[in-house]
Amino acid sequence: MNSIRKLVSCVILDLDGTLVNTDGIVSEVLKVYLVSYNKKWDGREALKIIGKTPIEAAAAIVEDYGLPLSKEDLLSEISPMFSDQWCKLKALPGAYRLIKHLRGHGVQMALASNSPRASIEEKISYHPTWKESFTAIIAGDEVKAGKPSPEIFLEAAKRLSIDPSKCLVIEDSLPGIAAAKAADMEVVAVPSLPKQSHLYTAADEVINSLLDLRPEKWGLPPFEDWVDGTLPLEPWHIGGPVIKGYGRGSKVLGIPTANLSVEGYATVLSEHPAGVYIGWAKLSNRGFYKMVMSIGWNPYFDNTEKTIEPWLLHKFDEDFYGEELHLVIVGYIRPEANFPSLESLIAKIQEDGKIAENALELPLYAKYKDETYFKSIHNNHL
Repeated sequence: MNSIRKLVSCVILDLDGTLVNTDGIVSEVLKVYLVSYNKKWDGREALKIIGKTPIEAAAAIVEDYGLPLSKEDLLSEISPMFSDQWCKLKALPGAYRLIKHLRGHGVQMALASNSPRASIEEKISYHPTWKESFTAIIAGDEVKAGKPSPEIFLEAAKRLSIDPSKCLVIEDSLPGIAAAKAADMEVVAVPSLPKQSHLYTAADEVINSLLDLRPEKWGLPPFEDWVDGTLPLEPWHIGGPVIKGYGRGSKVLGIPTANLSVEGYATVLSEHPAGVYIGWAKLSNRGFYKMVMSIGWNPYFDNTEKTIEPWLLHKFDEDFYGEELHLVIVGYIRPEANFPSLESLIAKIQEDGKIAENALELPLYAKYKDETYFKSIHNNHL
């Protein structure tokens, strides 16, 4: 059982990078825009612009890329490009669940974003029930100074009629965390950029994704949707031929993983947090198998790219490289983690396997072990 860190009365949420996956759209727009100046967006400036006001972000891009125009001109040129893309803006995993949960338990919420009001309204218009779930919405153009100034959060507390020290802020950016701490609020950080958790020491807690939030730590009603150590998810799927991996699954860990190429799945991978998942695997020539899978950078081995490493919970007598493998992911176990030793990593993977083995017997998961379902998703992917 988690001990309570501090009792809070309300939750203040950031929008971009916290509730919605803005970063992917920002990268796509800047990639296209910078080509006209013979420049290439490589994402290295992402940390400099996340959480900043639009004009500050524009200034950073103009300076870093040596663009021959003012920050105001850049903003006026790219703003319409962003507006055209907001209809594609997806909610981050756990966002709908969190908002529905807090609203259902009568917990007051505010939305506090450095984005202009018009931009906020447009973004949340694509997400039914969100607008009416917030008691207050405060935009960057409605305060004198945006984050990292505490003004936007203090204004949120004022509109909620709650003392700042009783507010919990959920943020993805360093300016947002600095603003919340300056406002004397508790902060949970959900870093939107991978492998950056070490920069978030000012936060009271750092979590990998909203799926990992435990409201009871803050005296708020707990989620009640975990089942036998797993969180049921809206199913999603990937597939392709089995490829040779790093050679560490069997050799180093004693756990044979069936690696898939991430080529063609960059977008799908970016939409799902690094962590451990459960589901069903279908090998084209062999049938169905229970499966536990890691997605991420595998901190113990310090991968340089995000990988998919499924472990089919069955003892195979031979390799099956080249065979078509299709996976349906139906549940979540835990976030990606580092381990002090190889032994502790192996023990955790074995524990994950036992959780998957048992949970996949439940009807809510077992129903996806279905030939018709696998055929339908395979056909939809072609």
